[in-house]
Amino acid sequence: MPPSDAHQPGFTSVFRPELPPEQIVARYRAHGRQLFWPTVALVAIAAMSGYFLGRFAEEWQNSAAIVVAAVLVLLFWLVPTLRWLTARCTITTRRVISVRGLLQRERQEASLLRGHDVTLTRRGLQPLFRSGDVTVHSGSEHPLVIRDVPHAGLVVAALAELGDEAYGRA
Repeated sequence: MPPSDAHQPGFTSVFRPELPPEQIVARYRAHGRQLFWPTVALVAIAAMSGYFLGRFAEEWQNSAAIVVAAVLVLLFWLVPTLRWLTARCTITTRRVISVRGLLQRERQEASLLRGHDVTLTRRGLQPLFRSGDVTVHSGSEHPLVIRDVPHAGLVVAALAELGDEAYGRA
């Protein structure tokens, strides 16, 4: 039986230390101010419904007003709220995972083990609320963009630190 390559003279084997288990560092959704206009729409629809329901002469008109109010609540409050709830970002010690989509789920990951670049972009009222768009470039064609992250400066600093630690372990 021939000896294995590890026991041949002049051969150096490289042992890679096992990486510690992946741990969740943070979970984020987009800033809650995205629910401002849907909530205003809900209050306005409720106020209009309270005013108009029962004022129509025909019963079918009152029933139609209830249906119209329900459809408006569905379109202008429920759908935006569900879209906000289903979009989330998870930052772990090894990667950044973005999941979004109401009917069709889209998952995008960026590894922190490879070299990466983190960019913060703030537009409109985002500086006032200390939020922003965080872009993680990890060498792929499509960078991971996390839109309207609350405490964006803290997220960028954490990603930079996690990337340095992950790169040092790899």
